[in-house]
Amino acid sequence: MFLRSFVLTKINQLKINKLFFLNESYSTAARLKLKEDIIKEQKIKVGNYNINYIKVGWGDHKVLCAPGSLGTWSDYQLQIRGFDRDKFSLVVCDPAGNGKSTIPDEDDNVINFFERDANVYYEFMKALEIPKYSYLGWSCSGASGLILAAKHPEAVHKLVVFGTSSHMLLSETENYKKMKDLKNWSKPVLGAMMKMYGEEVFVKKLNKWVDNIVNNYHVFTCDDLLKDIRCPTMIMYGEKDQMVDNSHVKYLQERIKNSRVHLYPEGKHNIHMKYAEDFNRRVQDFFLETTND
Repeated sequence: MFLRSFVLTKINQLKINKLFFLNESYSTAARLKLKEDIIKEQKIKVGNYNINYIKVGWGDHKVLCAPGSLGTWSDYQLQIRGFDRDKFSLVVCDPAGNGKSTIPDEDDNVINFFERDANVYYEFMKALEIPKYSYLGWSCSGASGLILAAKHPEAVHKLVVFGTSSHMLLSETENYKKMKDLKNWSKPVLGAMMKMYGEEVFVKKLNKWVDNIVNNYHVFTCDDLLKDIRCPTMIMYGEKDQMVDNSHVKYLQERIKNSRVHLYPEGKHNIHMKYAEDFNRRVQDFFLETTND
């Protein structure tokens, strides 16, 4: 069931890709604008990393959108299309080592990539000269967002995390083991991964990532930092998520002082895709709420 959910998520991404580039319902001007946003991928050097990203919108409220592991900026295409560009400026990136974002060979063996990525995201936004921003983080990048908000409260205005946790359970590792068998992958999804990375690189990357999760799940924790998160935080979760146990929602809410929860009873791991319109509205409203800071 877990693998089916993961595969369906990736299939949804492929469908979104097709809609994003070819949807004939948009006016010519709108389609040209969308195309202009997409083709303007940029790279910036952040220490020893080269981070690939796009920027969308011209609004005053800056938002960093961070995808999950093995993901790229394209995971957020429905947010790129759906957010109000007059109110928001989105920075959407490929996480270090994924997509077109490169990392040095010696850093590819880092066990706790949650913390590494939090540090990279912080330096990345500094390099873009964006000192204050809200953060939208999915899955593993949600955990990195918790770390970033706790360590750099001066930088994070508001925080939204979904399909994420501050630690991993042993029971959750069983789901990841199934991903190593490529026979369990759908042909469209596997084909897309092969096209992006090449078969040899993808298999190596996948196996290394899964082994790291399974063998070091106990290392992936930022529980002790939750008390240091000061910014308003929204925790979003699909109650049928097969990757992240539902116990994490209550755990996070009880330990992050200024937090709230929104649940999707029928949602799985890809709530930002399946419920994009509602998800986008709730996240934008939350980001725009007046605060005392």
